[in-house]
Amino acid sequence: MLYLVHADNLIPTETGEAKEEGKGGNSKYTMPGPTSSARTPLAEPIFILQSDKLTPESIELYKFDVKGGRREVDLSGGRGSSKALHLAVTRLERGLYRIEVDEVLDNGEYVLSPMGSNRVFCFEIY
Repeated sequence: MLYLVHADNLIPTETGEAKEEGKGGNSKYTMPGPTSSARTPLAEPIFILQSDKLTPESIELYKFDVKGGRREVDLSGGRGSSKALHLAVTRLERGLYRIEVDEVLDNGEYVLSPMGSNRVFCFEIY
């Protein structure tokens, strides 16, 4: 599970499985609904990951585009596709990690996902 850090509070991210659309090099991943239930005002959010199964270094961060009442990210690699944003990972103890966004993010919808997986952890910056 991934949690947003707000002072002494941990807020669970919205978890789910992204739906893959397209074939081959035209991959687009979508989540229903225009906004996430997990929200933060912080432009450089910090997360706590508690897991023995996920490799924290495999987690990537992308910005969603909101279109037609759903969130989507284009990972086709072509013009207009999304690029992974910068993260810094620190091991706190066995199975517990601190993940920090290493650049200032604009307001909007975002998704953290392990490389090669449709599992997603969504949040909104407002």
